[in-house]
Amino acid sequence: MLQRFTFYISLLTAMILASCAPKSGGKSGTFAIEATTVIGKELPLSKSFIAPISSNYYATIQPRISGFLTSSSFDNGMPVKRGQLIFTLDDAPQRANRLAAEASLSSAKAKAVEARRNYERAIPLARINAISQMQLDQYTAENLAAIAAVKSAEQTLRNARLEESYTRIYAPISGIISSSAATAGDYVGPGTQFTTLTTIQSIDTVSVDLALPMREYLTASQRTTLSYDNEGLLSDIRLQVADGSQYPEEGFYKYTRQNISSEMGTIVLVVGFRNPDYALKTGQFARISASIGKPRKQIVVPQRAVNQTQNISSVWIIRADSTAEYREVKPGNTVGEMWIIESGLIEGEVIATTGLQKLCNGMKVSATIK
Repeated sequence: MLQRFTFYISLLTAMILASCAPKSGGKSGTFAIEATTVIGKELPLSKSFIAPISSNYYATIQPRISGFLTSSSFDNGMPVKRGQLIFTLDDAPQRANRLAAEASLSSAKAKAVEARRNYERAIPLARINAISQMQLDQYTAENLAAIAAVKSAEQTLRNARLEESYTRIYAPISGIISSSAATAGDYVGPGTQFTTLTTIQSIDTVSVDLALPMREYLTASQRTTLSYDNEGLLSDIRLQVADGSQYPEEGFYKYTRQNISSEMGTIVLVVGFRNPDYALKTGQFARISASIGKPRKQIVVPQRAVNQTQNISSVWIIRADSTAEYREVKPGNTVGEMWIIESGLIEGEVIATTGLQKLCNGMKVSATIK
């Protein structure tokens, strides 16, 4: 179907050109037009992409201990800040353990004081042989054991306090928090059906995958094989948002995806955009433009010189004998008011910039070059 459509378009174009061509042996008048000389400019390869925006990573929120969920302190789908309290578990068991650990530590410290005093009294008595060496060794051992008991009780208290702190869950990163299936009253944590409470999506910086055909990549990078070290290959990375306006933050190259094979014919370059105000949303599609590689000479013409009809782009060449010649071209990206022509023109040729709709193949023209 597509081949038949293309054939009809080409046939229609040929018929139009034949119908307006000068008759054999006839003499046509001279048509005044403006023209310009085709030039080559040193420009980087500029390319546009349409790709979805994605987040850098997700933080999965999982309780470290099991317990009853008492409250959630966030709104689903809204931003949260790093360190913000988001969940609270019932802390009664952990609080009881902490109080018991504090009591044990107090008891251990009291025994340590008594053991140290006994040891300090025994030292001068042993020097005058008032007590045996065996008794001194016993007081020394009791003092060391009391010191160790205090350290053990202190560690038990630290563990109890740590367990108690696990009943309050804070956001580990800033981002957009998703909803939670667990509600107040549910038993959550390891070994329950609610081992994961929610996720937080980091969007302080967002990422976009740019799939570049290998042919264009090799041309722009001036390499013969794929490389994953593409720092400096991209420049002037810009993002266009949904309303057509340009996002104020310029993008930057992040890395090249390692799992993309050159056999697929594409290489994926990942770029990032700072998103401090969360204006960019993950999942939405954006248009990305970027300059690729070092500047190289490219053919550029004024946009007004290119006529586009039914996906066919063409220009009118003004030949050396001052006659017009129709020619199809392949345009690329635009640069200001100029259009990059990928094929169909060579530097130095003269093309018409006015009167394009009135020109016919072979028509005699009087061109004013501007």
